[in-house]
Amino acid sequence: MIDRTRLLDDEWNELLALLALHPKIRVGPPDACRAFVEAVLWILRTGAQWRHLPEERGAWNSVFKRYSRWCKYGVWTSIHQVLAQEGDMQHVSIDSTITRAHACAAGAANSTQEQEALGRSKGGFSCKIHALTDALGLPIKFILTEGQKSDITQAIPLLEGIDTQALLADKGYDADALIAWLKERGIGVVIPAKGNRKEPRECDWWLYKERHGVECMFGKIKHYRRTFSRYEKTAINYLGMLSLAATMLWLR
Repeated sequence: MIDRTRLLDDEWNELLALLALHPKIRVGPPDACRAFVEAVLWILRTGAQWRHLPEERGAWNSVFKRYSRWCKYGVWTSIHQVLAQEGDMQHVSIDSTITRAHACAAGAANSTQEQEALGRSKGGFSCKIHALTDALGLPIKFILTEGQKSDITQAIPLLEGIDTQALLADKGYDADALIAWLKERGIGVVIPAKGNRKEPRECDWWLYKERHGVECMFGKIKHYRRTFSRYEKTAINYLGMLSLAATMLWLR
């Protein structure tokens, strides 16, 4: 049986090459660094508390502090961004999903719930993940907001700097401002019109079927229990978990 909390040699070799390029961290002995990354992967996979990290994986507090430091330096997100440069950008999809936030996610020091992307929605205390995927359904970018934040507010931030031929999205993104922004950049609009739209728009329903990729991506990401529910107090630490989960999808 494959231990999903361990890295394959090919996966580790590719990760090590990317880590060695980051200017703000010292990788140190490769075996020790691999043990650290696999300890974080154990937390990511199981969703367990840091205190429950098995002793053979390392001292939980040391692993947590190093993980948080790497989040602060943007290590996890930078690795994801490098891998995402290989994405198939013929068309992209955007969507969002709400994750329930555990009570321990509240109370970040010297911060507010809004700053840490925590809020209240119909599901209760929550965080919303806004995501953009490539044509193959692989994650390109994440943005975190409070659970009650509207999807459309993060559409343009997700798409900034993205070179693609078409955007696939559901009716929640049918807004004149977004459509105009897309047309100015020559990006095709594959978004069904809302029922209350006075001037109906055409939609390429055949291409729209490919939007299932972003839904499947959320399903795969949430196999990693630490992303299924939010336990991290800070948004940057939760984004680190998302980025590591996305990295694992890219390394498959």
